[in-house]
Amino acid sequence: MKVDVKTQGAATGRSRASRDPERTRALILEAATAEFAEKGIGGARVDTIAERAGTNKRMLYHYFGDKTGLYVAVLEAAYGSIRSAERNLDLTHKEPEEALAELSRFTWHYFLEHPEFISLLNTENLHKAEHLRGSRKLMEMHSHFVTELADVLRRGAEAGIFRPGIDPVNVYLTIAALGYFYLSNRHTLSAIFDRELGSPKRLAEWEDHIVESVLASVRP
Repeated sequence: MKVDVKTQGAATGRSRASRDPERTRALILEAATAEFAEKGIGGARVDTIAERAGTNKRMLYHYFGDKTGLYVAVLEAAYGSIRSAERNLDLTHKEPEEALAELSRFTWHYFLEHPEFISLLNTENLHKAEHLRGSRKLMEMHSHFVTELADVLRRGAEAGIFRPGIDPVNVYLTIAALGYFYLSNRHTLSAIFDRELGSPKRLAEWEDHIVESVLASVRP
């Protein structure tokens, strides 16, 4: 009797996953992130996510409740990843200008290296953040980040190199906007201005421009 290797492999993957709950959950989140980033919450299919994760819909519902619950978990994980990576920058122990420059460069590179994050943001903005509202987990992780950035700005003001009283949220919005707008619109902007904004040279130039703009915006 001929054995279907593909079916056998999928069955083996499901068997292993069922014995490792944390791995199963991680695989589902990974598959769901790719599916939601590609197709949005409306176009994503639970069957496809389960297949990509090498599991079944029953396990997916067990861990996340339903498709909306899974989508919210994907958003929380996506934001959790960038906030966790930011903590590794250790901004608290860096000089203010160095900290702000490093945060600017980090954010730019994170957006560049994680296009799925931008896709997820685009989808959720189309839904007016209805799935993000009420997530205590998101509120807590962003509160810590704002506090850390506020400390950088305070130390810069005390040293006389930043203006006093700068809103840390405004500073982060500036950093994020300069990177997000460029990348989410680079194809249309490249066509409009007849320059290849996705080339390594242009990307490197824009990175320097972000840093210069952010530092200029906080100086006295």
